[in-house]
Amino acid sequence: MRVAAIGFLNPAPLMWDFEHPPLDEALRKRYIVDRMTPAECAARLADGRADIGLIPIASLATTPGLRILPGCTIASKGKVRSLILVHRASMSPNKLRSVAADAASRTTLIYARMLFHKWGNAEVPFLPMVADLDGMLERADAAILIGDPALLALEERNNQFERTGEELVYLDLAEEWRKLTGLAFVSAVWAVAPTGIIVAGGSVLDERVVQDFILSRDHGLANIDALVSEWSTRFPIPEQTIRMYLTANIHYLLDEECVEGMRGFFRMAAEYGILPAYEMKIADSQ
Repeated sequence: MRVAAIGFLNPAPLMWDFEHPPLDEALRKRYIVDRMTPAECAARLADGRADIGLIPIASLATTPGLRILPGCTIASKGKVRSLILVHRASMSPNKLRSVAADAASRTTLIYARMLFHKWGNAEVPFLPMVADLDGMLERADAAILIGDPALLALEERNNQFERTGEELVYLDLAEEWRKLTGLAFVSAVWAVAPTGIIVAGGSVLDERVVQDFILSRDHGLANIDALVSEWSTRFPIPEQTIRMYLTANIHYLLDEECVEGMRGFFRMAAEYGILPAYEMKIADSQ
């Protein structure tokens, strides 16, 4: 089975068994895993190049037939740190005239668009750009950063001010969403394509597939120290920041609060005309 996975830090616990002994060899016999951006994961699942994908939840509303793999998610119930809106302190969100947007995750941009609705600035244009804060703020009043670039921008916050002398406001999108709606901020879920390989009879999922992904999550969360050591060699971010991010900022269990958060996301996105109406489908296992 072909798996499209996200190459950022935040899904690292979900991928533990696929990357570490003793189960990685057995899983390689059942799955081929490729890593990419969230948007690319969604595209591969939509066009049939993947059977399972860790996809931004907005893709569920635009790709017919997808079902959510139960158990796992990438979500936040407070501050997430890896999804931020950076704007000039001289301008409040309701006065921004343009926003440079990293297009790595369509779902994040939809959350941001709904927040701008609530801030009274629904029509502010989003300008797709590469995730580089300096370059983004040269062309726009604000910037949306997603994933690892957002974490790095927060770490470089003091250096940014010393270099430019410009006071910036760093808004955490998940925290703002929680304040305004009371809902969990759900970024991504594992989803399965409606193929005979995975879904028997169009609705029932092989229990082994479900357990492979849930066990990988559980083993990853039990090995946070090892993940912190691994990832601290890849980014100029303190180990304590990575540990806090994986244990306190990101929530990995697709519980009822996250399911309700997704329902609220789809309901509001449809009300604002951003996404078509969508009824969530979580795959049953046999």
